[in-house]
Amino acid sequence: MSEINSPSKYSSAINQTSGGIHERWRLLKDAIARYGVVVGGLGVIFAIALIFFYLLYVVFPLFLSATAEAVSQYEVPEQALGKTVLLGVEEQNEVAARFTDTGQVIFFAVATGKTLLKETVKIPEGTHIVSFAQGSPNNEGAVIYGLSDGKAVIVKHQYKVTYPNNVRLITPSIAYPMGEAPLVIDESGAPLEKIAVKIGDDASTIIAKTGDKIRLSHFEKEKSLFADEAAVTRTDAVLDYAAKDVTDILIDKEEHNLYLLSSNGQLGLFDINDKSAPVLVQEQNIIQAGQKVTSVAFLNGDLSLMIGDSSGLVSQWSKVRDKLNHFAMQKIRVFKVSDKAVMSINPEQRRKGFMTVDADGTLGVYHSTSEREMIKETVTHSQPVAAAMSPRANAVLVESGDGKISFWKVDNEHPEVSLGSLWKEVWYESYPKPDYIWQSSSANSDFEPKYSLTPLVFGTLKAAFYAMLVAMPLALMGAIYTAYFMTSKMRQYVKPSIELMGALPTVILGFLAGLWLAPIIEEYLAGLFALLMLVPLAVMLFAFAWQYLPKSFLQKIPEGWESAVLIPVILLSSWFAFSVSVPLESFLFHGTLRDWFKTELGIGYDQRNALVVGIAMGFAVIPTIFSIAEDAIFSVPKHLTVGSLALGATPWQTMIKVVLLTASPGIFSAVMIGLGRAVGETMIVLMATGNTPVMDLSVFQGLRTLAANIAVEMPESEVDSTHYRVLFLAALVLFMFTFVFNTLAEIIRQRLREKYSSL
Repeated sequence: MSEINSPSKYSSAINQTSGGIHERWRLLKDAIARYGVVVGGLGVIFAIALIFFYLLYVVFPLFLSATAEAVSQYEVPEQALGKTVLLGVEEQNEVAARFTDTGQVIFFAVATGKTLLKETVKIPEGTHIVSFAQGSPNNEGAVIYGLSDGKAVIVKHQYKVTYPNNVRLITPSIAYPMGEAPLVIDESGAPLEKIAVKIGDDASTIIAKTGDKIRLSHFEKEKSLFADEAAVTRTDAVLDYAAKDVTDILIDKEEHNLYLLSSNGQLGLFDINDKSAPVLVQEQNIIQAGQKVTSVAFLNGDLSLMIGDSSGLVSQWSKVRDKLNHFAMQKIRVFKVSDKAVMSINPEQRRKGFMTVDADGTLGVYHSTSEREMIKETVTHSQPVAAAMSPRANAVLVESGDGKISFWKVDNEHPEVSLGSLWKEVWYESYPKPDYIWQSSSANSDFEPKYSLTPLVFGTLKAAFYAMLVAMPLALMGAIYTAYFMTSKMRQYVKPSIELMGALPTVILGFLAGLWLAPIIEEYLAGLFALLMLVPLAVMLFAFAWQYLPKSFLQKIPEGWESAVLIPVILLSSWFAFSVSVPLESFLFHGTLRDWFKTELGIGYDQRNALVVGIAMGFAVIPTIFSIAEDAIFSVPKHLTVGSLALGATPWQTMIKVVLLTASPGIFSAVMIGLGRAVGETMIVLMATGNTPVMDLSVFQGLRTLAANIAVEMPESEVDSTHYRVLFLAALVLFMFTFVFNTLAEIIRQRLREKYSSL
């Protein structure tokens, strides 16, 4: 009883109880920390995987094939009123128009074929229709009738949209933009065998073939301040051209170029800027011998001709500057759409796509820039008579020889993108040769989007290369000196100061690089190159002179602080290099170094270039590489260095043979993390490069990176548009690039760690 109640036994029991509680609490904290780390790690992996799959989710629709679905088929409305010469569909795919060879216009419901309205074009009595042509799908539906008496009538079909009782109502009608009275084209009264028209706001041009002549009539409105109505000035001309075999006449939308095409493939190109004196620019054959031209149409924008022949080929011809800087028609690509003759080519009105229908009734939808075949479907089993594509390219009407009209819906969201258009050279309209181009938007409605990611990847790698070229030597050499040679007291000031550089916002660095550094480098370019030579030379001369300084002076400098004495030497030599820059340029190059590069070497100079980016982004990357590399070198066990020195190795031998090898995994990690930072940098390259997506190795030219391109263009892109998804594709490429490089870096780092862990 006395033993139980003794104070020593009681305190021992309390201590054992307290120790057990602390032990359990410690184990609990260890378990919480362990599971917290596991959950956090898995959360990071899950977040990265989620980002990857979200990017893939947004990008995936770019590479889906288009689809076409048959909706309905019905008899041709009002067949008794004549044969169809043109089908047209309005934007909402609710009302269509059928123009006949007798001058009738029948408006009908697209889905059912029910006749909604019949209109008769005002053709003078005693004449009949000889020719017919469509002005332009984008020009409010203007068409022209060529008559047997040398006159022409211009009509356009239009659709008024109203909303009575909140229900959309489309009311079709026809109008006469040049007046109801026929226009006299040939005063002799010869029939207009072939005809073409372009209607503009202030000017219109009509081209007609009459017998063996090609006639041009141009009408231009001249407005006066004192007249209510504009006066119309007319210009007529007869082209010097063998018109006998001409089967197709086309005028571009600017009314600058005229194309005359014969069935045997002879193409004549005329410059009609001067309407009174058209000039024949080029005449050439555009199809193979033995073939015939079966269909022809302008691609959207009227910069390219799409020519279909009897062998089932559709070739794209565009005006291209030759080596003498003269325009000439050149074939830039060919599509094999069928084994039968191409009966109809219908261009999209808002993109560079087109639709074809062959003699067997097979419909094909293609995109010229990406060279993709989007759809190939048989829509009729008899020879087609006419076809039409809706303005939004989401519906198709095809009339066949058996008196039926087929209505199809089309889903074709992203035809502009293919692996070739993203990564290969593409021959764009008006370009002299295939090239890598990024130009995603323009103020022009018929612009050809250029989505090549190659110049963006090139710019990303170029910016990272020059940034690492600046950062790696400075950061790694600084880390070696700081961790191994510098005294601990000096290291306490140097290391935090350099790491503090990493806290500087990159937007400030980009701002300074673009507005302050770039003009300085441009003005003192020779001084910058002189700096690279003078600073090392000054340091070497100072090191040579150091050994001859009085010992009394040397003893006053604390051990390990010798490097601080170099700071004035570096500053003075740098100041001297920039001071002699302008006189040096005048003496050696008789002007500026920039002009000498241009005249003698053909190297241009852009103020915001890769050199500016390399310096500014190198400055941003240095703290990251320095901090990690310095920690790795400083963490090398002391017994390794002491043992090496004890065996007679010099400090430099110890550094190279022992310290660097042991610290190599950490140094490699520092370099790869710095590279990842350089690849993903946005604000510096955004503000200091000019954002020019050019592929030029010159350090004096600008660039555009993937990250900067996303930052610039994402706010202006339409959600779910092709442009929007291509930007996400650029983000996915950047993600995969950094993921692959970091994975390889980790593998190499682990192998280095295993190799040198035995030291």
